Amino acid sequence: MNFNLIEKRSLSLLFSVLLAYFLLPIELRAADNKTEIVLPEGEYDGIEVSQPIDFPHNIHVRENKINCLYCHTYARRSKVAGIPPTSKCIGCHKIIATDKPRIQKLQEFWDKGVSPPWKKVHDLPDFVHFTHEVHLKKFIFDPDLPIQKAGEVCGVCHGDLANMTTARKVKPLTMGWCVECHEKNGGPGDCWACHK
Repeated sequence: MNFNLIEKRSLSLLFSVLLAYFLLPIELRAADNKTEIVLPEGEYDGIEVSQPIDFPHNIHVRENKINCLYCHTYARRSKVAGIPPTSKCIGCHKIIATDKPRIQKLQEFWDKGVSPPWKKVHDLPDFVHFTHEVHLKKFIFDPDLPIQKAGEVCGVCHGDLANMTTARKVKPLTMGWCVECHEKNGGPGDCWACHK
């Protein structure tokens, strides 16, 4: 057995643990645990991603008051927010607004037994590991924020979807933007939090 190799690995692991410890941020929040997200600066105005169906977030979120987490159920417990299954959409739209062209197109996909081929709007590089569950836990569930305010938390990265039709990227989602958000809101400062 090569003890020199084991010793190097042990030292490397110890160095990583110590570095992570010293880079952990000081908690910026008061003991009363109020949720107040300090927004990073920056906007994005880029190419709009065309979708197979122009999903009207404004009608669902603003007019019908449907919570983000009702459709994007995976966000509570996983890395991704998830695209709602077509069955969730059809659950309402088998009787609501069936005369609308968008709903008729949705029905065509449903009848064929396939989901609409949605395209990612808020896509990050493969080496970036953003986890919805961790962020929702910190800003909604741990401070016991009323779930009706989930849209405000989601809007930090996704923008004001209540006033958008088809989702579009309005925040930069760059490393600098995310680091600034972590610095302002007591997020981890170590590289391994986002790069695994």
